[in-house]
Amino acid sequence: MVNTREWIQLMDITMPEATENPTNVRKFSDFAADEHILDGDKLKIADIVNREIEIIGYRITDSKFTERKHGKCLTVQFNLGKKTHVFFTGSEVLIRQIEKYKEHIPFLSTIQKHYRYYVLS
Repeated sequence: MVNTREWIQLMDITMPEATENPTNVRKFSDFAADEHILDGDKLKIADIVNREIEIIGYRITDSKFTERKHGKCLTVQFNLGKKTHVFFTGSEVLIRQIEKYKEHIPFLSTIQKHYRYYVLS
């Protein structure tokens, strides 16, 4: 009985190396955008009001709550003490502030509640 490797040798068949791409099919990693995942323990924004945090990342996506005027959701990744956390908000004020000052990330900030909305200070 001849095993597969011996049969390939007997038939003089050339097998492509694992790194070759004989069909020229593109790899996902060749064209996919490098999307940074924002991980950390989830906290409610109300739990961090008036506490200094280090904002280290953010992402703005479409909100699953369609009743919002702007339809956006802000995910903020931050350090509080030695732990990394995230919070989610539809706050238009926070979205505007993060977009305006994104080139300064990472930065320290305190989230404050003014009447019915949150602000970075």
